Amino acid sequence: MPGPYVVPVHGDAELPEKVDVVVIGGGIIGSSTALELAERGLSVALCEKGGIGHEQSSRNWGWVRISRRDPREVPLMAEALRLWNNLDKRVEADTGYKRAGIIFTCATDRDYADHERWSRNLEPYQLESRMLSRAEFKAMFPSSQLDIKGALYTPADGRAEPQRAAPAIAEAARRKGAAVLTECAVRGIETRAGKISGVVTERGPIACDAVVLAGGAWSSLLSGNHGLRLPQLKVMNSVIRTKPLEGGPEQAIWAKSFAVRKRRDGGYTIASGHENVVDIVPKSFRYAADFVPALRAEWRSLRFRLGGRFFDEARIPSRWALDEPSPFEYNRVLDPKPSKKLADDALVELAQAFPVFAKAEIAQRWAGYIDVTPDAVPVISAIDTIPGFHIATGFSGHGFGIGPAAGRLMADIVINRAPIVDPGAFRFSRFSDGSKIELISGF
Repeated sequence: MPGPYVVPVHGDAELPEKVDVVVIGGGIIGSSTALELAERGLSVALCEKGGIGHEQSSRNWGWVRISRRDPREVPLMAEALRLWNNLDKRVEADTGYKRAGIIFTCATDRDYADHERWSRNLEPYQLESRMLSRAEFKAMFPSSQLDIKGALYTPADGRAEPQRAAPAIAEAARRKGAAVLTECAVRGIETRAGKISGVVTERGPIACDAVVLAGGAWSSLLSGNHGLRLPQLKVMNSVIRTKPLEGGPEQAIWAKSFAVRKRRDGGYTIASGHENVVDIVPKSFRYAADFVPALRAEWRSLRFRLGGRFFDEARIPSRWALDEPSPFEYNRVLDPKPSKKLADDALVELAQAFPVFAKAEIAQRWAGYIDVTPDAVPVISAIDTIPGFHIATGFSGHGFGIGPAAGRLMADIVINRAPIVDPGAFRFSRFSDGSKIELISGF
Protein backbone atom coordinates (compact mmCIF):
# COMPACT_ATOMS: atom_id res chain seq x y z
CA MET A 1 0.00 0.00 0.00
CA PRO A 2 1.78 3.18 -1.11
CA GLY A 3 2.14 5.79 1.59
CA PRO A 4 1.91 9.54 1.12
CA TYR A 5 4.21 11.30 -1.32
CA VAL A 6 7.10 12.78 0.65
CA VAL A 7 9.34 15.53 -0.68
CA PRO A 8 12.44 13.54 -1.72
CA VAL A 9 15.77 14.01 0.02
CA HIS A 10 18.73 12.55 -1.84
CA GLY A 11 21.27 11.10 0.53
CA ASP A 12 24.97 11.91 0.46
CA ALA A 13 27.14 9.48 -1.48
CA GLU A 14 30.10 9.45 0.92
CA LEU A 15 30.07 8.07 4.43
CA PRO A 16 32.03 10.27 6.87
CA GLU A 17 34.78 8.47 8.79
CA LYS A 18 34.20 10.43 12.00
CA VAL A 19 31.70 12.95 13.34
CA ASP A 20 30.85 14.38 16.72
CA VAL A 21 27.32 12.94 16.79
CA VAL A 22 25.43 10.28 14.83
CA VAL A 23 21.66 10.68 14.79
CA ILE A 24 19.78 7.49 13.98
CA GLY A 25 16.42 8.10 12.32
CA GLY A 26 15.41 10.67 9.73
CA GLY A 27 11.95 11.58 10.98
CA ILE A 28 11.08 15.01 12.33
CA ILE A 29 12.68 14.27 15.72
CA GLY A 30 15.98 13.02 14.29
CA SER A 31 16.11 15.74 11.63
CA SER A 32 15.38 18.47 14.19
CA THR A 33 18.08 17.12 16.50
CA ALA A 34 20.58 17.04 13.63
CA LEU A 35 19.76 20.63 12.68
CA GLU A 36 20.15 21.87 16.24
CA LEU A 37 23.52 20.16 16.65
CA ALA A 38 24.79 21.33 13.27
CA GLU A 39 23.75 24.91 13.99
CA ARG A 40 25.86 24.75 17.14
CA GLY A 41 28.94 23.81 15.15
CA LEU A 42 29.06 20.06 15.75
CA SER A 43 29.74 17.62 12.95
CA VAL A 44 26.72 15.37 12.50
CA ALA A 45 25.71 12.32 10.48
CA LEU A 46 21.96 11.77 10.11
CA CYS A 47 21.44 8.11 9.24
CA GLU A 48 18.10 6.85 7.94
CA LYS A 49 17.42 3.25 6.91
CA GLY A 50 14.89 4.36 4.29
CA GLY A 51 13.93 7.86 3.17
CA ILE A 52 13.74 11.03 5.23
CA GLY A 53 10.33 11.29 6.89
CA HIS A 54 8.87 8.22 5.22
CA GLU A 55 7.28 6.66 8.29
CA GLN A 56 5.07 8.30 10.92
CA SER A 57 6.62 11.74 10.42
CA SER A 58 4.82 11.97 7.06
CA ARG A 59 1.74 9.94 8.02
CA ASN A 60 0.42 11.90 11.00
CA TRP A 61 -2.46 14.37 11.03
CA GLY A 62 -0.24 17.45 10.68
CA TRP A 63 -1.51 19.09 13.88
CA VAL A 64 0.78 21.53 15.69
CA ARG A 65 -0.99 21.69 19.01
CA ILE A 66 -0.49 22.47 22.64
CA SER A 67 -4.17 21.95 23.47
CA ARG A 68 -5.15 18.77 25.29
CA ARG A 69 -1.56 17.60 25.69
CA ASP A 70 -0.30 15.73 28.69
CA PRO A 71 0.64 18.50 31.16
CA ARG A 72 4.18 17.11 31.28
CA GLU A 73 4.57 18.02 27.60
CA VAL A 74 3.08 21.51 27.81
CA PRO A 75 6.30 23.45 28.62
CA LEU A 76 8.14 21.79 25.72
CA MET A 77 5.22 22.32 23.34
CA ALA A 78 5.08 26.01 24.28
CA GLU A 79 8.67 26.24 23.05
CA ALA A 80 7.73 24.29 19.93
CA LEU A 81 5.02 26.80 19.02
CA ARG A 82 7.60 29.55 19.26
CA LEU A 83 9.99 27.61 17.01
CA TRP A 84 7.34 26.79 14.40
CA ASN A 85 6.60 30.51 13.97
CA ASN A 86 10.07 31.04 12.54
CA LEU A 87 10.74 27.59 11.11
CA ASP A 88 10.13 28.30 7.43
CA LYS A 89 12.60 31.18 7.49
CA ARG A 90 15.10 29.11 9.43
CA VAL A 91 15.01 26.12 7.08
CA GLU A 92 14.52 28.22 3.92
CA ALA A 93 11.54 26.13 2.84
CA ASP A 94 7.76 26.00 3.02
CA THR A 95 6.63 23.49 5.64
CA GLY A 96 3.00 24.53 5.24
CA TYR A 97 2.89 25.86 8.79
CA LYS A 98 -0.06 28.10 9.58
CA ARG A 99 -1.39 29.25 12.94
CA ALA A 100 -5.01 28.39 12.16
CA GLY A 101 -6.27 27.18 15.54
CA ILE A 102 -7.52 23.83 16.80
CA ILE A 103 -10.90 23.01 18.34
CA PHE A 104 -11.66 20.10 20.68
CA THR A 105 -15.41 19.60 20.90
CA CYS A 106 -17.19 18.60 24.12
CA ALA A 107 -20.09 16.19 23.74
CA THR A 108 -21.14 16.23 27.40
CA ASP A 109 -21.09 18.55 30.38
CA ARG A 110 -18.38 16.37 31.88
CA ASP A 111 -16.26 16.78 28.73
CA TYR A 112 -16.71 20.54 28.95
CA ALA A 113 -15.62 20.58 32.58
CA ASP A 114 -12.59 18.38 31.79
CA HIS A 115 -11.51 20.63 28.92
CA GLU A 116 -12.03 23.75 31.00
CA ARG A 117 -9.96 22.24 33.80
CA TRP A 118 -7.22 21.27 31.35
CA SER A 119 -7.06 24.82 29.91
CA ARG A 120 -5.55 26.04 33.18
CA ASN A 121 -2.30 24.36 32.11
CA LEU A 122 -1.83 27.21 29.64
CA GLU A 123 -2.18 30.05 32.13
CA PRO A 124 1.62 30.56 32.57
CA TYR A 125 2.27 30.81 28.82
CA GLN A 126 0.13 33.73 27.61
CA LEU A 127 -1.22 31.62 24.73
CA GLU A 128 -4.65 32.38 23.38
CA SER A 129 -7.06 29.60 24.34
CA ARG A 130 -10.65 29.74 25.54
CA MET A 131 -13.79 27.72 26.02
CA LEU A 132 -16.59 28.17 23.49
CA SER A 133 -20.21 27.83 24.49
CA ARG A 134 -22.55 25.85 22.28
CA ALA A 135 -23.88 29.10 20.84
CA GLU A 136 -20.40 30.47 20.16
CA PHE A 137 -19.43 27.27 18.34
CA LYS A 138 -22.60 27.47 16.27
CA ALA A 139 -21.89 31.10 15.41
CA MET A 140 -18.40 30.12 14.27
CA PHE A 141 -19.70 27.19 12.20
CA PRO A 142 -23.31 27.99 11.26
CA SER A 143 -23.63 25.01 8.93
CA SER A 144 -22.46 22.51 11.54
CA GLN A 145 -24.91 19.85 12.67
CA LEU A 146 -22.86 18.85 15.70
CA ASP A 147 -24.86 18.54 18.91
CA ILE A 148 -22.29 19.54 21.52
CA LYS A 149 -22.07 21.33 24.86
CA GLY A 150 -19.19 23.53 23.74
CA ALA A 151 -15.52 23.30 22.81
CA LEU A 152 -11.97 24.18 23.74
CA TYR A 153 -10.60 26.59 21.11
CA THR A 154 -6.90 27.38 20.97
CA PRO A 155 -6.09 29.92 18.24
CA ALA A 156 -2.37 29.61 19.14
CA ASP A 157 -2.37 26.08 17.70
CA GLY A 158 -1.68 25.43 14.06
CA ARG A 159 -1.01 22.96 11.29
CA ALA A 160 1.80 22.03 8.92
CA GLU A 161 2.44 19.53 6.14
CA PRO A 162 4.03 16.30 7.38
CA GLN A 163 5.27 15.35 3.92
CA ARG A 164 7.27 18.59 3.76
CA ALA A 165 8.50 19.30 7.26
CA ALA A 166 11.07 16.58 8.02
CA PRO A 167 12.66 16.82 4.54
CA ALA A 168 12.93 20.61 4.87
CA ILE A 169 14.57 20.32 8.29
CA ALA A 170 16.99 17.62 7.10
CA GLU A 171 18.02 19.71 4.11
CA ALA A 172 18.62 22.67 6.42
CA ALA A 173 20.82 20.46 8.60
CA ARG A 174 22.81 19.51 5.51
CA ARG A 175 23.33 23.15 4.60
CA LYS A 176 24.74 23.63 8.10
CA GLY A 177 27.25 20.85 7.47
CA ALA A 178 25.47 17.63 8.49
CA ALA A 179 25.86 14.52 6.40
CA VAL A 180 22.44 13.16 5.42
CA LEU A 181 22.60 9.45 4.70
CA THR A 182 19.51 7.69 3.35
CA GLU A 183 19.21 3.95 2.68
CA CYS A 184 21.84 3.70 5.39
CA ALA A 185 20.64 1.61 8.32
CA VAL A 186 22.60 1.73 11.56
CA ARG A 187 23.10 -1.83 12.73
CA GLY A 188 24.22 -0.82 16.19
CA ILE A 189 26.51 1.19 18.42
CA GLU A 190 30.10 0.51 19.44
CA THR A 191 31.76 1.39 22.72
CA ARG A 192 35.30 1.75 24.03
CA ALA A 193 36.01 1.76 27.76
CA GLY A 194 32.25 1.69 28.29
CA LYS A 195 31.60 4.88 26.30
CA ILE A 196 30.22 5.44 22.81
CA SER A 197 32.97 5.23 20.20
CA GLY A 198 30.97 4.89 17.01
CA VAL A 199 28.23 3.15 15.06
CA VAL A 200 28.24 0.44 12.44
CA THR A 201 26.06 1.13 9.42
CA GLU A 202 25.27 -1.13 6.52
CA ARG A 203 27.74 0.97 4.52
CA GLY A 204 30.51 0.86 7.09
CA PRO A 205 31.53 2.32 10.46
CA ILE A 206 31.34 5.94 11.60
CA ALA A 207 33.40 6.97 14.61
CA CYS A 208 31.71 9.41 16.98
CA ASP A 209 31.55 10.57 20.59
CA ALA A 210 27.75 10.59 20.91
CA VAL A 211 24.73 8.87 19.40
CA VAL A 212 21.07 9.91 19.41
CA LEU A 213 18.57 7.15 18.69
CA ALA A 214 15.45 8.74 17.18
CA GLY A 215 14.19 5.63 15.46
CA GLY A 216 10.49 5.92 16.16
CA ALA A 217 8.80 2.53 16.25
CA TRP A 218 12.17 0.80 15.68
CA SER A 219 13.89 2.25 18.73
CA SER A 220 13.01 -0.55 21.14
CA LEU A 221 14.44 -3.17 18.79
CA LEU A 222 17.81 -1.42 18.38
CA SER A 223 17.98 -0.63 22.10
CA GLY A 224 17.30 -4.24 22.98
CA ASN A 225 20.23 -5.43 20.89
CA HIS A 226 22.43 -3.49 23.32
CA GLY A 227 20.80 -4.76 26.49
CA LEU A 228 18.44 -1.82 27.10
CA ARG A 229 14.81 -2.46 27.96
CA LEU A 230 12.68 0.21 26.31
CA PRO A 231 8.96 -0.57 26.74
CA GLN A 232 7.44 0.56 23.48
CA LEU A 233 4.60 -0.73 21.33
CA LYS A 234 2.91 0.36 18.11
CA VAL A 235 -0.60 1.65 17.42
CA MET A 236 -1.91 1.98 13.85
CA ASN A 237 -3.85 5.04 12.74
CA SER A 238 -5.57 5.24 9.33
CA VAL A 239 -5.99 8.44 7.34
CA ILE A 240 -7.92 9.72 4.34
CA ARG A 241 -6.67 12.58 2.17
CA THR A 242 -9.33 14.37 0.14
CA LYS A 243 -9.10 16.38 -3.02
CA PRO A 244 -9.44 20.16 -2.61
CA LEU A 245 -12.81 21.11 -1.13
CA GLU A 246 -14.28 24.58 -0.74
CA GLY A 247 -16.32 25.61 2.26
CA GLY A 248 -14.75 23.42 4.92
CA PRO A 249 -13.42 24.65 8.27
CA GLU A 250 -10.16 26.55 8.45
CA GLN A 251 -9.48 25.31 11.98
CA ALA A 252 -8.58 21.72 12.74
CA ILE A 253 -11.44 20.08 14.64
CA TRP A 254 -11.52 17.03 16.90
CA ALA A 255 -14.62 15.11 17.86
CA LYS A 256 -14.85 11.60 19.20
CA SER A 257 -15.88 10.20 15.82
CA PHE A 258 -13.57 12.23 13.56
CA ALA A 259 -10.56 14.51 13.36
CA VAL A 260 -10.14 16.86 10.41
CA ARG A 261 -7.39 19.22 9.30
CA LYS A 262 -7.24 21.46 6.24
CA ARG A 263 -4.26 20.85 4.01
CA ARG A 264 -2.09 23.32 2.14
CA ASP A 265 -3.59 22.19 -1.20
CA GLY A 266 -7.16 22.87 -0.04
CA GLY A 267 -7.96 19.24 0.68
CA TYR A 268 -8.39 17.71 4.11
CA THR A 269 -6.76 15.03 6.22
CA ILE A 270 -9.43 12.97 8.00
CA ALA A 271 -9.19 10.20 10.58
CA SER A 272 -11.10 8.73 13.47
CA GLY A 273 -10.76 10.94 16.50
CA HIS A 274 -10.97 8.03 18.88
CA GLU A 275 -10.23 4.58 17.47
CA ASN A 276 -6.91 2.98 16.53
CA VAL A 277 -5.84 -0.55 15.65
CA VAL A 278 -3.41 -2.45 17.88
CA ASP A 279 -1.82 -5.53 16.38
CA ILE A 280 -1.09 -8.19 18.97
CA VAL A 281 2.58 -9.11 18.56
CA PRO A 282 5.15 -10.92 20.73
CA LYS A 283 6.16 -7.65 22.41
CA SER A 284 2.54 -7.15 23.46
CA PHE A 285 3.13 -9.91 26.02
CA ARG A 286 6.67 -8.85 26.87
CA TYR A 287 5.54 -5.33 27.83
CA ALA A 288 2.01 -6.18 28.96
CA ALA A 289 2.58 -5.26 32.61
CA ASP A 290 4.09 -1.89 31.63
CA PHE A 291 1.02 -0.94 29.60
CA VAL A 292 -1.67 -1.94 32.12
CA PRO A 293 -2.37 1.70 33.18
CA ALA A 294 -2.68 2.79 29.55
CA LEU A 295 -4.92 -0.16 28.73
CA ARG A 296 -7.24 0.65 31.62
CA ALA A 297 -7.53 4.26 30.48
CA GLU A 298 -7.79 3.72 26.72
CA TRP A 299 -9.28 0.27 26.12
CA ARG A 300 -12.46 1.69 24.58
CA SER A 301 -10.46 3.38 21.82
CA LEU A 302 -8.28 0.38 20.91
CA ARG A 303 -9.20 -2.31 18.41
CA PHE A 304 -7.01 -5.31 19.10
CA ARG A 305 -6.18 -7.53 16.16
CA LEU A 306 -4.39 -10.86 15.91
CA GLY A 307 -3.15 -11.57 12.42
CA GLY A 308 -0.16 -11.76 10.15
CA ARG A 309 1.68 -8.98 11.94
CA PHE A 310 2.20 -11.29 14.93
CA PHE A 311 4.15 -13.74 12.79
CA ASP A 312 5.96 -10.98 10.88
CA GLU A 313 7.35 -9.58 14.12
CA ALA A 314 7.99 -13.03 15.60
CA ARG A 315 10.42 -13.63 12.73
CA ILE A 316 12.40 -10.46 13.46
CA PRO A 317 15.53 -11.37 15.44
CA SER A 318 16.01 -9.59 18.75
CA ARG A 319 19.79 -10.01 18.60
CA TRP A 320 22.22 -9.73 15.70
CA ALA A 321 25.92 -9.17 15.14
CA LEU A 322 27.05 -5.86 13.73
CA ASP A 323 28.90 -7.56 10.87
CA GLU A 324 25.67 -9.08 9.54
CA PRO A 325 22.55 -7.49 8.00
CA SER A 326 20.18 -6.08 10.61
CA PRO A 327 16.37 -6.24 10.63
CA PHE A 328 16.31 -2.60 9.53
CA GLU A 329 17.77 -3.52 6.16
CA TYR A 330 14.90 -5.88 5.42
CA ASN A 331 12.13 -3.37 6.15
CA ARG A 332 13.03 0.09 4.93
CA VAL A 333 9.59 1.64 5.50
CA LEU A 334 6.72 0.61 7.77
CA ASP A 335 3.76 0.94 5.40
CA PRO A 336 0.76 -0.85 6.94
CA LYS A 337 -2.52 -1.37 5.12
CA PRO A 338 -5.01 1.20 6.41
CA SER A 339 -8.32 0.29 8.00
CA LYS A 340 -10.85 1.28 5.36
CA LYS A 341 -13.73 0.93 7.78
CA LEU A 342 -12.34 3.22 10.48
CA ALA A 343 -11.42 5.93 7.98
CA ASP A 344 -14.69 5.65 6.04
CA ASP A 345 -16.71 5.78 9.26
CA ALA A 346 -14.86 8.96 10.22
CA LEU A 347 -15.70 10.55 6.86
CA VAL A 348 -19.38 9.60 7.22
CA GLU A 349 -19.52 11.12 10.71
CA LEU A 350 -17.71 14.24 9.49
CA ALA A 351 -20.19 14.70 6.64
CA GLN A 352 -23.06 14.46 9.11
CA ALA A 353 -21.42 17.09 11.31
CA PHE A 354 -20.37 19.34 8.42
CA PRO A 355 -22.54 18.65 5.34
CA VAL A 356 -20.00 20.18 2.96
CA PHE A 357 -17.93 17.00 3.36
CA ALA A 358 -20.67 14.98 1.65
CA LYS A 359 -19.03 16.32 -1.52
CA ALA A 360 -15.51 15.25 -0.49
CA GLU A 361 -13.62 13.08 -2.96
CA ILE A 362 -11.06 10.68 -1.56
CA ALA A 363 -7.64 11.15 -3.16
CA GLN A 364 -5.59 8.72 -1.07
CA ARG A 365 -5.52 6.50 1.99
CA TRP A 366 -2.63 5.50 4.19
CA ALA A 367 -1.80 4.25 7.65
CA GLY A 368 1.12 4.70 10.00
CA TYR A 369 2.48 3.09 13.13
CA ILE A 370 2.60 5.38 16.17
CA ASP A 371 5.35 4.52 18.65
CA VAL A 372 3.85 4.60 22.14
CA THR A 373 5.22 4.42 25.67
CA PRO A 374 3.30 3.20 28.73
CA ASP A 375 2.60 6.76 29.94
CA ALA A 376 2.22 8.27 26.42
CA VAL A 377 5.13 10.63 27.21
CA PRO A 378 8.33 10.50 25.14
CA VAL A 379 11.82 9.51 26.14
CA ILE A 380 14.25 12.40 25.57
CA SER A 381 17.20 11.34 27.62
CA ALA A 382 20.82 10.41 28.04
CA ILE A 383 21.36 6.74 28.89
CA ASP A 384 23.37 6.59 32.10
CA THR A 385 24.63 3.04 31.56
CA ILE A 386 26.15 3.87 28.16
CA PRO A 387 27.82 7.30 28.34
CA GLY A 388 27.36 9.13 25.05
CA PHE A 389 24.19 7.27 24.10
CA HIS A 390 20.87 9.14 23.98
CA ILE A 391 17.30 8.26 23.05
CA ALA A 392 14.52 10.48 21.67
CA THR A 393 11.50 8.31 20.93
CA GLY A 394 8.05 7.20 22.08
CA PHE A 395 6.21 10.39 21.18
CA SER A 396 2.92 8.48 21.24
CA GLY A 397 1.24 10.33 18.40
CA HIS A 398 2.31 13.76 19.67
CA GLY A 399 5.71 13.98 17.96
CA PHE A 400 5.08 16.04 14.84
CA GLY A 401 4.08 19.28 16.50
CA ILE A 402 6.59 19.04 19.31
CA GLY A 403 9.41 17.91 17.00
CA PRO A 404 11.42 21.14 16.66
CA ALA A 405 11.51 21.66 20.44
CA ALA A 406 12.25 17.99 21.11
CA GLY A 407 15.23 18.30 18.80
CA ARG A 408 16.43 21.37 20.68
CA LEU A 409 16.04 19.66 24.06
CA MET A 410 17.88 16.57 22.83
CA ALA A 411 20.71 18.73 21.51
CA ASP A 412 20.89 20.55 24.85
CA ILE A 413 21.31 17.23 26.63
CA VAL A 414 23.92 15.96 24.17
CA ILE A 415 26.17 18.99 24.56
CA ASN A 416 25.43 19.37 28.28
CA ARG A 417 23.93 22.82 27.92
CA ALA A 418 21.19 24.26 30.10
CA PRO A 419 18.05 22.55 28.74
CA ILE A 420 15.26 24.47 27.07
CA VAL A 421 12.86 22.92 29.63
CA ASP A 422 13.27 20.55 32.56
CA PRO A 423 13.76 17.11 30.96
CA GLY A 424 12.98 15.14 34.11
CA ALA A 425 9.61 13.85 32.91
CA PHE A 426 11.26 12.43 29.80
CA ARG A 427 14.07 10.49 31.47
CA PHE A 428 14.63 6.92 30.30
CA SER A 429 15.22 5.72 33.85
CA ARG A 430 11.58 6.30 34.87
CA PHE A 431 10.77 2.83 33.56
CA SER A 432 13.24 1.17 35.93
CA ASP A 433 13.68 3.45 38.97
CA GLY A 434 10.38 2.67 40.66
CA SER A 435 8.58 5.79 39.40
CA LYS A 436 4.83 5.57 39.13
CA ILE A 437 3.92 5.24 35.46
CA GLU A 438 0.59 6.87 34.81
CA LEU A 439 -1.42 8.20 31.91
CA ILE A 440 -2.42 11.73 32.81
CA SER A 441 -4.30 12.75 29.65
CA GLY A 442 -6.27 10.61 27.24
CA PHE A 443 -5.27 12.79 24.32
